[in-house]
Amino acid sequence: MKTRALGKSGFEVSEIGLGCWQLGNDFGPVEDEEATKILQTATGEGIHFFDTADVYGGGLSEERIGQWRKTLSKPPIIATKVGRNGELYPNGYSKVKVKQSLQASAKRLGVEAIDLAQLHCVPRDVLFSGDILAWMEDLKQEGVIKHFGASVEMLDEAMFCCEHAELASLQILFNVFRQDAVDSLLPLAEKNDVGIIVRLPLASGLLTGKMGLNHTFNAHDHRSYNKDGAAFHVGETFNGIPFEKGVVLVEALKEKLPEDQNILDVSLRWILDQPQVSSIIAGASRSSQVMRNAAASNLPPLSKELHSLLADFYRAEVRNEIRGGI
Repeated sequence: MKTRALGKSGFEVSEIGLGCWQLGNDFGPVEDEEATKILQTATGEGIHFFDTADVYGGGLSEERIGQWRKTLSKPPIIATKVGRNGELYPNGYSKVKVKQSLQASAKRLGVEAIDLAQLHCVPRDVLFSGDILAWMEDLKQEGVIKHFGASVEMLDEAMFCCEHAELASLQILFNVFRQDAVDSLLPLAEKNDVGIIVRLPLASGLLTGKMGLNHTFNAHDHRSYNKDGAAFHVGETFNGIPFEKGVVLVEALKEKLPEDQNILDVSLRWILDQPQVSSIIAGASRSSQVMRNAAASNLPPLSKELHSLLADFYRAEVRNEIRGGI
């Protein structure tokens, strides 16, 4: 497993990380034994960067990570998020409440100070006021957190955050079906030494190439109840693309790829070919998925021709299908 710098934090993180939303049972039930197996498999594969949030399973994901962390001789780097629990979202934000939420997360994780605390897709007006970023800077100085970043939904939000002098990282939606950050955000992130953490690298599973038009999802899975944005931002599910259209687009792209290229490998490697990316936080409900994702770290870079093909396909076929903005 290769490592990369996480912006100005001083952390070296595995370029494939583990997204731990599933460990909150928000995609369907994951038993304690399987959750531990997923975490153990990740460390066995060289993954030492884990991303969670206080709202994943109402704190269950953090609790599971905290219990597992106690068994390790060398603790990994753990990032969590703040800003979407009922005490704060959508209009209860204050520095005191943000601090209390972060302290509760630290307790569940079993740490004195959180390695990386990320604003969790807070409302645009709250973000753009600038106050909440100043609070995070204060909480870093107070020792509640070691570093802070932001997880955002839109590129203009990312560009705004990227200008904050103390911001260590940005977590964004980014994949071969959402490429706009390449020309706009990534150069600015490099200039300002902000690490890029990629979520939805496989567009909620579309880019595994294994989903057909008749694929069904557990009722507790956001891919069932949020496919049209009923519960939260539509871009967080299937990249904002209608599921049926997404399946058709994946099949069309598979037809264009060289015979020796797998769409899942191509999708992960394309992201890693962007030097500004620090880590891909790929989620997993089974340990076998962790191993499959981790293998991308050792794949060779894609050819210039393949990069051109993917860029052309995105602009011509995919971009106009994305709902909710970019």
